[in-house]
Amino acid sequence: MSSTAADPAILQAAWREGGQALRAGRADEALALFSRIIEGGQPNAAVWIGVAMAHRALDNRSAERRALEAALKLEPRNAHALLMAADSYAASGEAKSASAYYDAVVKLAGMGRIDPGLQGEVARAREMHARYSQVYEAHLRSALARHGIDRPEARRARKALDLLLGKTQLYLQQPMYFYYPELPNIEWAERADFPWMDDVEAATDDIRDELLKVLEEETAFEPYVEAVEGRPTFDNLGLLGNPAWSAFYLWKDGAVVEENAARCPKTMAALADVPLCKIPGRTPSVLFSLLRPGAHIPPHHGFMNSRYICHLPLIVPPDCAMRVGSETRPWTVGEACIFDDSIEHEAWNRNPEHLRVVMIFDVWRPELSTVERELISATLQAVDAYGEAPPTGD
Repeated sequence: MSSTAADPAILQAAWREGGQALRAGRADEALALFSRIIEGGQPNAAVWIGVAMAHRALDNRSAERRALEAALKLEPRNAHALLMAADSYAASGEAKSASAYYDAVVKLAGMGRIDPGLQGEVARAREMHARYSQVYEAHLRSALARHGIDRPEARRARKALDLLLGKTQLYLQQPMYFYYPELPNIEWAERADFPWMDDVEAATDDIRDELLKVLEEETAFEPYVEAVEGRPTFDNLGLLGNPAWSAFYLWKDGAVVEENAARCPKTMAALADVPLCKIPGRTPSVLFSLLRPGAHIPPHHGFMNSRYICHLPLIVPPDCAMRVGSETRPWTVGEACIFDDSIEHEAWNRNPEHLRVVMIFDVWRPELSTVERELISATLQAVDAYGEAPPTGD
C-alpha cells in the first residue's frame, strides 16, 4: 500500500467522486473509485453498497451479491443493503431468498430501525413480501392437499401449517397459580373425546327452563368477580363487583350451593355422571354465567391447567363469541365446548339488547391418572391449610 493510499482526504475524495460518477451513469469509473477506498483499508457498509450498485449497473449479479454480503457482514441490519439483496434475488427468480430479505426489512421497520427516508422502499418491501407469502402458502397447501390435510383427523396438521405460515400465533398454558407439567397444550378440546357430554347436551331444554325461572328473580345473580376476605385484591380486569359479568352458582368452591341446587334439580341430574374436577375448598364451580349487553371479559388466564372448562350455551343472541388462544368461536345453544382456560382467552356480548348465558363447569383433564388427581387435590388442600388461624377457645 502506498503512503498516500490511506490518506483520509484522498479516500474522502474518492467516495465523493465515486458517488457522482455512479449518479451520472459511469459505473466503471465509480467502481474504480470505490475500489480505491477498499484497497486503502477503510471500507464501510456504505462503500460496499456503492460497489454493489456499480456492479448492478454493469449487470454483474455475482459481484453485486458479494459486495452486499460484505456490507451486511459489517452492518447486518442495514436496510439499504437488505433491500438490494432482496431485489437481486427477486430479479433472478430465487423466491425463497428474496422473500427472506424482504421479510427482514419489514421486521426492522416494525422495530423502528429504518431510516425515515426509506419508508417508500419499506412499503414496497412489505408488498413484495406479502406477494411471495401468498405464492409460498399456495405452494404448501397444494402440496399438502395431496396428503389429505383437509381431513377432520388432520386438525393439528392444519394448525401447524398456520403457525408455520405466520397466520396464527402460538399461545401457551400460563395458569395464574398452579401449573402441572407435561399436559398437552390444547386450546379447544375435541368435543367427540367427551362422550359423557351427550347427556348434558340432551338436557339443554330442561336446563334452560330452570335458568329462565332463575332469571325472573333479578337478585339471584351476583357479580362473578368478588373480593376475597383476607386476600389483597387487584381489579386487573376492571370487573370487580361489576354485574356486567354475573353468576348463579350451583356448586361454588367445591361445595354444592344447596338453596340454588334445589331450584335446578334437572340441571343437577344432568351433571351426575360428569367427571367434575373436585378439590375440596376450590373446585368444582358450576354456574350460570351471564354477560349483559355490551359486556367484555378482557384477555386473561385461569387458575390452573389440570382441568378443562366446559360451556353449555343456553341463551346466545347474535354478536357473542369467545377467543381461546388463536381461535375465536361463537356459542351455539345446546352445543357444548371445552377449553383450557390457562391459555389466554376472552369473551364478549356485543349484542346491544340481550343477555348471553352459558352454564359453566370444570372437569379433570382426561390425561391425568387417578393418582395424579389425588395428588393435585392434596397439594392445593395443603396450600389452603397453611397459616390457618388456630381455633379460638370459649
